[in-house]
Amino acid sequence: MFESFDTYPWLLPIVIFFGRICDVTLGTLRIIFVSKGERKKAPLVGFFEVFIWVVIISQIFSHTNSLIAYFAYAGGYAAGNFIGILVENKIAFGYVLFRIYTKNDGRQLAKILNRNNIGSTYIKGEGAISEVDIIETVINRKMQSKVMRIIDEFDPKAFYHIEDIRSKQKGIFSIHSPAGLPRLGK
Repeated sequence: MFESFDTYPWLLPIVIFFGRICDVTLGTLRIIFVSKGERKKAPLVGFFEVFIWVVIISQIFSHTNSLIAYFAYAGGYAAGNFIGILVENKIAFGYVLFRIYTKNDGRQLAKILNRNNIGSTYIKGEGAISEVDIIETVINRKMQSKVMRIIDEFDPKAFYHIEDIRSKQKGIFSIHSPAGLPRLGK
């Protein structure tokens, strides 16, 4: 199947390296889809991940005395992890919960978020030192940096944390239509 590797031996490590990048990147995405309950996407991505891996590992076994192939395999694995993380951050799949604690008037922050089509909930709380206002919002991960900017502009000293969530329903969520235009969720 791969007779050209005998003719061009320098091609083998390149194919192994880039094949590993592809299969490890797909593995990263598959794990994310599994953790988010994406029953259709995870198996499809898993099929291509394993197909690429089988092709690559068969070439490793066919060329067992090639130390360069082993290094290409290991290097592709490492690079695949790095690229998988970059791709995952770029697609920003899923939703997150922001929980924001501020000593400023939290109702104002909730209004600012709402004006930006970001549903939020305002809660009065008691911190270790004083009263705090707590604002919670569930957003698409792609909007994470926008919400962080809004929080930092409102109160640079605000404390917040972000949690991944598996699913959401029945609230006001800022989502985008198929045309990419913002609209409120159901």
